[in-house]
Amino acid sequence: MTERYVCGLGEVDETRLAVVGGKGAHLGALARIEGVVVPDGFCVTTHAFQRVVASQPSLQEQLDRLARLDPADQEAARALGARIRRTVEETPVPADVAAAITRSLGRYGERAAYAVRSSATAEDLPTASFAGQQDSYLNVVGPEEVLRHVSRCWASLYTDRAVAYRRRAGIDHRTVRMAVVVQRMVLPDAAGILFTADPVTGDRKVATVDAGFGLGEALVSGLVNPDVYKVRGDEIVAKAVAVKERAVRALTGGGTRDVAVEPRRAKEPALTDAQVVRLVRLGRRIEARFGAPQDIEWCLAGDGFQIVQSRPITTLFPVPVPPPASVPAPAAGAGGQGPEENRVYVSVGHGQMMTDPMRPLGYSMWQLTAMVGMHQAGGRLFVDVTRRLASPASREGLLDALGKGDPLMRDALETVLGREGFVPSLPDAVPAGPPVGGPPTPIETDPAVVARLIERSRESVAALARDIRTKSGPELFDFLLEAFEEHKRVLADPLSIQAIMAGMEATWWLTDTLQEWLGEKNAADTLTLSAPGNVTSEMGLELLDLADVIRPHPEVVAFLQGVGGKALADGPDGPDGLVALDALPGGTEARAALEAYLDRYGMRCVGEIDITRPRWSERPGTLVPVILDNIRNFAPGAAERRFEEGRRKAREKERDVLTRLLALPDGEAKAAEVKRAIDRLRTFIGYREYPKYGIISRYFLYKQALLAEADRLVRSGVLAEREDVFYLTFQEFHEVARTHRVPEGLVRQRAEAFRAHHALTPPRVLTSDGEALSGAYRRDDAPAGSLIGLAVSAGTVEGRARVILDMADADLEAGDILVTPFTDPSWSPLFVGIAGLVTEVGGLMTHGAVIAREYGLPAVVGVEGATRRIRDGQRIRVHGTDGYVKVLPEPAA
Repeated sequence: MTERYVCGLGEVDETRLAVVGGKGAHLGALARIEGVVVPDGFCVTTHAFQRVVASQPSLQEQLDRLARLDPADQEAARALGARIRRTVEETPVPADVAAAITRSLGRYGERAAYAVRSSATAEDLPTASFAGQQDSYLNVVGPEEVLRHVSRCWASLYTDRAVAYRRRAGIDHRTVRMAVVVQRMVLPDAAGILFTADPVTGDRKVATVDAGFGLGEALVSGLVNPDVYKVRGDEIVAKAVAVKERAVRALTGGGTRDVAVEPRRAKEPALTDAQVVRLVRLGRRIEARFGAPQDIEWCLAGDGFQIVQSRPITTLFPVPVPPPASVPAPAAGAGGQGPEENRVYVSVGHGQMMTDPMRPLGYSMWQLTAMVGMHQAGGRLFVDVTRRLASPASREGLLDALGKGDPLMRDALETVLGREGFVPSLPDAVPAGPPVGGPPTPIETDPAVVARLIERSRESVAALARDIRTKSGPELFDFLLEAFEEHKRVLADPLSIQAIMAGMEATWWLTDTLQEWLGEKNAADTLTLSAPGNVTSEMGLELLDLADVIRPHPEVVAFLQGVGGKALADGPDGPDGLVALDALPGGTEARAALEAYLDRYGMRCVGEIDITRPRWSERPGTLVPVILDNIRNFAPGAAERRFEEGRRKAREKERDVLTRLLALPDGEAKAAEVKRAIDRLRTFIGYREYPKYGIISRYFLYKQALLAEADRLVRSGVLAEREDVFYLTFQEFHEVARTHRVPEGLVRQRAEAFRAHHALTPPRVLTSDGEALSGAYRRDDAPAGSLIGLAVSAGTVEGRARVILDMADADLEAGDILVTPFTDPSWSPLFVGIAGLVTEVGGLMTHGAVIAREYGLPAVVGVEGATRRIRDGQRIRVHGTDGYVKVLPEPAA
């Protein structure tokens, strides 16, 4: 029985995680690394813990209840966790388990001191460290005390923090087991933590050492400030020695206490420089063994380091990896570099207004249909811009283009460029050609150009819909690879690019010129109001028209407010879905209007660049809260009135601007030039949104075909569920369709990684060293205490902040200001019902900014941490002309 309940650290490694938990497995692996000293000890295995759980039938019932709790019911989770802890601690250690532990302790002597430490099976994992979630005890003396503390470690599996952590990570409490590590106690002169990558910047080439006197508990508990060293290679590049007035020491009879440090030693460093470098070398050896940056707890006894824990640093954003061989790599001059050279990557998600992680099918499909090579990291996509930054001919153009969209991205890139030698200056690979917008001769300002482009796109989508219907199995994937080439041909249409650039350049020119000539900021915002042909703004206005159809029928409204709205959230086809409307007065008319809306816009959804996201046609219930808000907040005919009001304001602004220009010196020439730019803006700015609409229309057709293939694989027993394919890349899905085999455990591993990716915040810029940069505003023109961002739609508005992370949770009233991480086109239906917009991500020409201007909403985007720094319900003032937000003081009681 000894072998079942106790095993030595030397007997285990990562393959025994299920038996000895994460900490035990890592310590066993550490003990096998040459030159690494781990305090001797053993593991009380998970079998012992399971004996205790099995001996108390009430425990299993309590765990079942904990697993079923509503995630929002924190109070019930805390109460149930406390009851489970009490039950575990009060359960005697079974006699055979106690005997096995006592025999192992006998090797070290009756009065030896130990560290007794929790080691859960969901701990120190590559995607979830669970650092500090369970309990550990130092300087435990005597077998009885060791047994008591083993029970306390078992019980700590259900501390409030451990339960909350597992619930956030989506880990079932019933699947986690607890082992306990018992090690000889080290009485160190100094102790601390070594991060083999900088935990703040993410730089993998900079190690950070925190060090203090005595036990490391003083640092972990925040009792003292540590000495901090930054080490690159064998060089200490930064050093800060703290005044250390307290330290934690072990007591002779057991336990610990904090004591005063002798005044003469308080200002001394805990380690010599040589010891710091030696420790970092040891850390690099450990990092190489585990294949990832490590968070290492160490002790210094005499002149020897002992390692008492090592876990992966799970908070670092991963370094981008190259696309698979079947995905086009960056072309020469677009970022190709040798394997050992520094690289600089920019975030795709910040430009696409979707910084959430994507599943493998989602990011691999975007890679295959994108115009440039893209690299994946943390479920997000990045473009390697190293070559363009290195080339003097393209560097300023790239910075200017990215800076117009997102000033923070430009600032982050300039920070990297400011580091001497990181990005070498290279000769231009090819002569500088015409700008991306097309040949120098501009296209004519003619609405027929836009009409022709839209018709081309519709014909291409219709051909895809016709041809894809008959394809299945490997033939489908071969067909899609050809369809992706047509997809990219449509995107690269020179006329389309010219039309997009014409509207954007007219906007930029008018903004700059009218400020110079008339001293008026952002005049182009008003000139943009109700521009014709914008498919995204029309999407929001047509949802107002849909509300007009439903509003006169109270039974339909009640259905959507109740069971029908909930049913439609799961899909349109259930017994309480769209068909159920036919039984209600006015329901047939409402259903027809809703289906017509979905026919035109049902391919859209939040995060629509990820093909795995559910589309509105698949979950029409997502639109129900917005429809109900429109019914409540607007009178019939609101869409037409709103559009006409915008058009009237734009005409008035045009007359005002031209009249004022005529009064200036050379006024006729200036007015004529501005008139041409206004006509150009209103002709082309609406088309800015259409190519994305075409892309997403094609994506929905791809998805329907791929899901039909997934259904065939489910029917043949290859897949358990159709959505399992979301965790395969396109290339892997193709192989599964060919072989009818899925690598064992792959879907589960990918699903776990996807959950972990949600905890990572993607930076705007990443380097190959792993450094994450998000940029900063270099401005001093906003009042103190303001939240600074980018002005994208002029005007000032004050109102109630509604912090909304999911469009389906929207509950808006007239005058509310939407505060959200990002807005892709699917959010635009909300814009008709709000007074202003604040986002964490965005630029002057991103979708949310374009629609905000067309609707006349004051908007500030790129406000770092807006959804954390602004509380739902607070009153705020959005300064859309000057680019900042003020949180207003609470009214006096």
